[in-house]
Amino acid sequence: MISVLSLTDFRNHHAGRITTHGRRNIIITGPNGAGKTAILEALSMLSGDRGMRGASMTDIARFSGSGGFSVFATLDDDTDVSVSFKPGDTNRRANIDGDNAPLTDLGRHLRIVWITPREDRIFIDSASERRAFFDRLVGAFDTTHIGRNARLSKLLSERAFALKSGADVHWLNALDEQIAGCAVSVATARILYAGELNYFLSRCAVSVSGKIEQMLIGGMSAGDAERAYLEYLRGARELVGDKMVLDGPHRSDFGVFNNELNLPAHLTSTGQQKTILLDLILAHAKLINIKTGARPLILLDEAAAHLDAGARAKLFSELSASHAQVWATGIDIDVFRDVPDAVFVTCTNGEINNILLAG
Repeated sequence: MISVLSLTDFRNHHAGRITTHGRRNIIITGPNGAGKTAILEALSMLSGDRGMRGASMTDIARFSGSGGFSVFATLDDDTDVSVSFKPGDTNRRANIDGDNAPLTDLGRHLRIVWITPREDRIFIDSASERRAFFDRLVGAFDTTHIGRNARLSKLLSERAFALKSGADVHWLNALDEQIAGCAVSVATARILYAGELNYFLSRCAVSVSGKIEQMLIGGMSAGDAERAYLEYLRGARELVGDKMVLDGPHRSDFGVFNNELNLPAHLTSTGQQKTILLDLILAHAKLINIKTGARPLILLDEAAAHLDAGARAKLFSELSASHAQVWATGIDIDVFRDVPDAVFVTCTNGEINNILLAG
């Protein structure tokens, strides 16, 4: 869990500091445009990901600031982690206990997942949006998954460039071998996570589909799947309209089935989809804590405000029981008065004004 969070020149925050006082629920309230979501976005950067908005670093840096930004957190085990960006940098920089570190190492210290209004459409949105959401969940469970996914994306881009530039067969063979190995690892991690997650779900079930995933689910060994995919890659080196047309983990999809209604989640009502989405997050928090011993960080941007008082209390109580730390935003502080073990933070005009402790 996070003990202290400090922001510098992040979005509309010139400087801000939040102390959680050991509480598991941190509720951030204030009017629209006050900087509530920016705090969650800053936290999401500590996952090693590009953040919940996927924005460019220059857009995140405060307009009237230095042109850079920093997000610094002290964890409950006294580990210090930070992400920063300075003018002239090509990417963010990570720091752990005073030492420079790869961004992917942040995931070993903070297992972060978020729900924003955008995720409310996850079951009816595109496969790419679903894939990105579930891959973040997988990455919180298997911290090497984010790096493997990034490597696969980079290798696919290199392969597309090699095909367009008429590269020799030796270069393509080397790329295809690397892609095949990486692709099977990505698919395997997704399957393992879905199986583990389903153990903690009752009202719904998660599945994953894709070219390699189906090979593995069908009983093929990882080695045989890698060889089969490599053969496929070597036979798919034609460009169609100057584009590489290729199947693989970058086109896989995740499905969620509502067991109570006996329907795929995307065919259920908006309210039922929201309930299933929260069930997934609750199951994820339990899985992370039980299987890894870590306390996941759950970011809820306006998500809990759409629930009634009973559902809200149940959600936060169950997340607390899963040893998760929850950071949630909302406009009206009274909506969250029933949240247990909470710290209330008020935001006004990009400034974090005060911290009020719940009883």
